[in-house]
Amino acid sequence: MADTLTGQFVDCILAVRYDQLPAEVIDLSRQVVLDGLAVTLAGATEPLGIGRISTEYVKEMGGTPEATVVGGGFKTSVANAAYANGCMAHALDFDNTWYPLNHPTSPTLPAILALAERNRLGGKVVIEALVAAFEAQGRLRMAATAMATGAHFHKPGITGTIGATAAAIKLLGLDRNQALMAMGIAGSRAGSLSVNTGSMTKSSHSGHAARMGVECGLLAQKSWTASADVFGPKGFFDTFWGGDAEPHRLVEGFGAPYRMIKPGVGFKKHPSNYFTHRPIDAALALRREHGIKAEQVERIAIRFPDFQYVNRPNPATGLDGKFSIQYATLVALLDGEVTVDSFTNERRFAADVKALLPRVEFQLDTTIPGDFDETYAVVTVMLKDGRSVEKKVDTLTGWCGHPLPREERLKKFHSCVRRRLSTPASDELLQLVERVETLSDVDRLMTIMRC
Repeated sequence: MADTLTGQFVDCILAVRYDQLPAEVIDLSRQVVLDGLAVTLAGATEPLGIGRISTEYVKEMGGTPEATVVGGGFKTSVANAAYANGCMAHALDFDNTWYPLNHPTSPTLPAILALAERNRLGGKVVIEALVAAFEAQGRLRMAATAMATGAHFHKPGITGTIGATAAAIKLLGLDRNQALMAMGIAGSRAGSLSVNTGSMTKSSHSGHAARMGVECGLLAQKSWTASADVFGPKGFFDTFWGGDAEPHRLVEGFGAPYRMIKPGVGFKKHPSNYFTHRPIDAALALRREHGIKAEQVERIAIRFPDFQYVNRPNPATGLDGKFSIQYATLVALLDGEVTVDSFTNERRFAADVKALLPRVEFQLDTTIPGDFDETYAVVTVMLKDGRSVEKKVDTLTGWCGHPLPREERLKKFHSCVRRRLSTPASDELLQLVERVETLSDVDRLMTIMRC
């Protein structure tokens, strides 16, 4: 199968080796693990109950105690742990992303850590698998040119499944034929619908992908068969997008450089859909610069590109508010911050929000680029005294090419993990992750995460 696209892709994955990774990739991998663990722990506390329900579900399913359920206080089967932790990793929409838009960590890190815990694997293998998973997702995302942002399929259930399978190939030490089979199985496991955005099911796309990656690897290891050329004719690209793709980009430039480096990884500052972040930052700046208070506000206008995914004037729940540009912008202006607790039902239906939300207007501006890398937002606040103040935000701190400073990343880490961990435990977790490549296994790290 050396001459097939799938064969070439598998060869690229198998060729990823820790001792050949650039230092910058290793350092960024540590940052990814740290951020991923933090948002998963915080996800265990998601206000509507994603963490609670996914934890209860896998506990009721039973299973050999092989891998930790984050925040659950118990172990379950490796596949069940990957599922629950994947749900929690994406529960807050606080997990990182990159360009083209995708969530590369929440579908893959839970699978990686579950398999590493089960098989007593060390930190170098974890990093190797993470890099392979990220690169596989990035190349697939570029090749699937018809995978429009916010439409049809939610990316983690598609690219994340392939990425988690790539990680399993590395962690399980699959040979080339087994790796081909694993990818073939993964092709029949991929899928997730964007129509579920705003509901608990969105987070399960990452959980499902993590679980399926584990399953694909374990089945292939046991000689389960599948198509050996899932990315070839009548396969993955033709089935999902009718051939509207550039399959050669799956392998073209693989790891040269790694997409972790270029374009890089975006670490979120706010626990909401990334398209809400520019309006949030604009609202925060206006409040800070003009000392705006709720009682002064007459009306708010948000000029934005034609991206209806976040045009939700009346979100049904706090969770749905993560995908409402109107709600997220208003809460930022009212509170001067956007946190996990900004998206509770209590905050969504508080008196000040109910009074002002109908006065927040989404203004479609077709002159603003829709591409996330190039877009911008303009927030205008009309005050009752007749004044009008305005802020345009194009550059996002934390987005690819504009990394969050270390102190901001650590602030996010501590704010997330201390929802579940004591200060000594969170400090130990930080120390372990920042030298993760030296760990002989992940047992202590996952013991802390079990809390």
